[in-house]
Amino acid sequence: MAERESTRERHPAGATAAGRPRTARLDQPRPLRRRLLPEWDPEAFGRLSERIARFLGTGRFIVWMTVVIIVWIIWNVAAPRHLRFDEYPFIFLTLALSLQASYAAPLILLAQNRQDDRDRVNLEQDRKQNERSIADTEYLTREIAALRMGLGEVATRDWIRSELQDMMKELEERYDGHREPAVFPAERPPRRDMDDR
Repeated sequence: MAERESTRERHPAGATAAGRPRTARLDQPRPLRRRLLPEWDPEAFGRLSERIARFLGTGRFIVWMTVVIIVWIIWNVAAPRHLRFDEYPFIFLTLALSLQASYAAPLILLAQNRQDDRDRVNLEQDRKQNERSIADTEYLTREIAALRMGLGEVATRDWIRSELQDMMKELEERYDGHREPAVFPAERPPRRDMDDR
């Protein structure tokens, strides 16, 4: 019994337990940790790679690269020997061009991947927009069909006019020989006999 009490004293439990190791709280931001590797913003790096890839794909880049290579070769062939920095096989030029190509290829691929991601998102948005448009069109088609069916049961002005004309013709045919105006039978005044006069 004494052992249990001493154990409880050594390891307090509950919300105010002082003996527990402190873990990060969820309601507070984590403290900043130092990293050995540098951090960079992937979006900023992607935008930079797209700008470089766009520049590499222009005629301006090809013209400037051609001018630099021509000046390089002319300088290393025609300049005095003590000013030349790359002799005839132009090994340094080859190294510079291969270094440029080795960086250009991944940057172009990264830009293409980002463009593919954007295209995928745009296609998904277009697909959703098309689905909404199709649903709206189907709804409007059903509504128009329901209106047409409802209008088929409604008496139109022309139909009422033709019905009234038919009734007038019937009444005129019924009372054709009489001097009295043609009115509906319920509204007809009582007939006077000639004998009553």
